[in-house]
Amino acid sequence: MSAPRNKVFVDTNVLVYAYDRSAGSKRETARETVMELWRNRRGLISTQVLQEFSAAVLSKIPRPLGLETVKNVVDDLLHWEVVVNDGRSVLAALDVQFRHRLSFWDALVVQAAVRGGAAVLCSEDFSDGRVFEGVRVMNPFSASP
Repeated sequence: MSAPRNKVFVDTNVLVYAYDRSAGSKRETARETVMELWRNRRGLISTQVLQEFSAAVLSKIPRPLGLETVKNVVDDLLHWEVVVNDGRSVLAALDVQFRHRLSFWDALVVQAAVRGGAAVLCSEDFSDGRVFEGVRVMNPFSASP
């Protein structure tokens, strides 16, 4: 019998909004989403998400975070389950890319969610409700209930 798929894979954009002080209502929504995952211990991320998050909050948001703050946040996120992208991940992402007509980087996110056993992929980069390989997209910023 396989374990229930109840994990939530969090895409980079949600984490960035949670720490971007200029993101307005998206910041509040993202913070609530991330805090709920801390409470219920269902958060799942990948090495790609950690890398993209670090790069974005250090230099791409209007009010970048300091290096020590970013290191502390990443260190905290390492308490979540982290899917390590390796060579097999790249091969799997290539299949996902062509099967679903995604960019390679989006396909790498999808394959990490699948590999980690996620039921949900929390992201604004995909259509809300779309299903990839058994993982349902939930856009926390969507106006739909």
